[in-house]
Amino acid sequence: MGLSLLNNITSLEADNQLNQTSASLQNVLVQLSSGSRLNSGADDPAGLSIADSLQANETMLAQAANNANNGIGLLQTADGSLGQVTNLLDRAVTIATEAANGGLSTSQLQALDNEYQSIQAEINRIGTYTTFNNTNIFTGSTTSIFLGSAQDSIGVTIGTLSTTSLGLQGTDLTSNPDAATALQAINVAVSVVAQDRGTIGATLNRLTDAQNVINNQVTNITSAENLITSANIPADVTQEAQLSVLEQTGMSALTQANQSTQFILKLFQ
Repeated sequence: MGLSLLNNITSLEADNQLNQTSASLQNVLVQLSSGSRLNSGADDPAGLSIADSLQANETMLAQAANNANNGIGLLQTADGSLGQVTNLLDRAVTIATEAANGGLSTSQLQALDNEYQSIQAEINRIGTYTTFNNTNIFTGSTTSIFLGSAQDSIGVTIGTLSTTSLGLQGTDLTSNPDAATALQAINVAVSVVAQDRGTIGATLNRLTDAQNVINNQVTNITSAENLITSANIPADVTQEAQLSVLEQTGMSALTQANQSTQFILKLFQ
């Protein structure tokens, strides 16, 4: 190639190569500093689109897992309260059985009835004031636990809780016959509470299983997204070293190319 005063083609080619090397080195350094292979839409448009879609799905599933956890907390609170009601009813069975037995004085029956009425009052209090997230639990309504779509939801129904709903309203232990009648009602109430706890337990297990499945999905989706977005650190470190050397040699080559035109002046000497 002849020497020219108008254009230094060698310098232009060296400068072009140096710019490409510098751009590649900058991209590698950004990946190393961020840990991500995708730092702009230009890095991998298709990969970025897939990664964004996976991330949106991951975010939705993570919240669905939180929704399931809230449902689990709601059911655990209800079950704990019903467990206390079962203890109260067990005590009611004991004193009703005692009151149904002959040979007790009126004052003794009254003392047993006083305790029985206290048990009923406590059952009513539990049913009225037990709350989860500042919301009453024993309302008989259905709460829908959203797990990703309107079709992918689990309904949680917790019945009402009171002496009326348990069939104990109006029962007392003031006489042996009344105590025998109350004992029958109490035994029915025990069965009702046990059935309610069984229903809650089954729904609780279902929500726990759903949460486990969702958490597994989140793990798999996160792994897939990571494969797309994460930088390959060992490869990037190797490439960074290679590009750093190329950048230095490119700068040296550009310097020499720029100096080549100085040789033309020697022709005029």
